[in-house]
Amino acid sequence: MLTTILEAVLFAAAKPLEIKTLVKALNTNQETLREAIDELKNLRNVESSGIQVVEQEGKLQLATNPNAAEAVKTFAKEDMGGELTRPSLETLTIIAYRGPMTKPEIEQIRGVNCTLILRNLLVRGLIEEKDDLTKLQPVYSVSLEMLRHLGIHGVSELPDFENFHDNVQIDQMIQELSGGSVNSEEKQVV
Repeated sequence: MLTTILEAVLFAAAKPLEIKTLVKALNTNQETLREAIDELKNLRNVESSGIQVVEQEGKLQLATNPNAAEAVKTFAKEDMGGELTRPSLETLTIIAYRGPMTKPEIEQIRGVNCTLILRNLLVRGLIEEKDDLTKLQPVYSVSLEMLRHLGIHGVSELPDFENFHDNVQIDQMIQELSGGSVNSEEKQVV
């Protein structure tokens, strides 16, 4: 059962996860997790599987089988080369005007799960993910590639940036997530 849960967590994460993080998150010990990792590798790291388990420097990640690289590359090029969907544009706009932001903060504003959208924006190189030690989770901000694409030097050059970046209503929406309060004298209401 742990092997199934491990595979599901690695799939959902879509990024390398540290083994020590997995031990804690899966409420297990190093030896039991190692057995599950080895079992998952035996199951997935075969020629007939499209998914492989990659382990390096104490981190695990699911990846596509190298034998399928050409097909995956073609699909990704077609899938990622098209126009952004409305939800992707909304998420990108929120990150541009309010970033850096955590996934829960973005979801608080949008009202829906943004996991796949964030992954798509990351793959396209439009946003960046960085660890934030104060928020204890990754935060997202627009990438330099995105700024170059827009032809601007920084997000502050976006239309109405000040109104949306420092907005009391949006701050209150985000604060509901953490239960904090906002000093309304410091922010503008739009």
